[in-house]
Amino acid sequence: MARFLVVLDVDSTLIENEVIELLASEAGSLDAVARITAQAMNGELDFEQSLRSRVATLAGLPESVFAAVGQHVEITAGAQDMVRGVQAAGGRVGVVSGGFHEVVDPVAEALGLNYWRANRLEVVDGVLTGGLIGPIIDAEAKASTLREWADDFDVPLARTVAVGDGANDLHMMAITGLSVGFDAKAPVRDEADLLLDVRDLSALLPLLGLRG
Repeated sequence: MARFLVVLDVDSTLIENEVIELLASEAGSLDAVARITAQAMNGELDFEQSLRSRVATLAGLPESVFAAVGQHVEITAGAQDMVRGVQAAGGRVGVVSGGFHEVVDPVAEALGLNYWRANRLEVVDGVLTGGLIGPIIDAEAKASTLREWADDFDVPLARTVAVGDGANDLHMMAITGLSVGFDAKAPVRDEADLLLDVRDLSALLPLLGLRG
């Protein structure tokens, strides 16, 4: 049986950026979006409502914005070492994101992740509409996704690890065997089993007995 299933948040966890803010910068709506993001991550706003409000500001951007924004995505230090370490021990790594497949997909593929899931932006005739397609990846969806992947991998929840930084991660952190707040905001700092304040994801490995 595999050692662990590790499931991470993406924005400000697997990567250093908030992708919605990178997109908003291209749309000229960064200040407004950053304020809404901060409120949502601190649990002051409903996630879906805040997401739809932020995405609406992206209407009119060309589809080519995804490639442009992708060039600015910075993968968090130690991410590749963490993925390789977990997988070498027979584990799997996934990410579930309130962000967007269009930017998450290349990162997940580059890191060789086993699973990934995110929201999807609506594009019509090569232009973002300001809408979303399909179910919203909110806090409850993150938790159900972790359960789904644990079942797929045939590991009990006790051998799952959730890593995140904001309020949208709390539901999946509540059901996992080990919850790790990564440079976390206030709600997560109060609930996580462990806190990592050094922005290096390879620091997860000794917590799992995989190195050190």
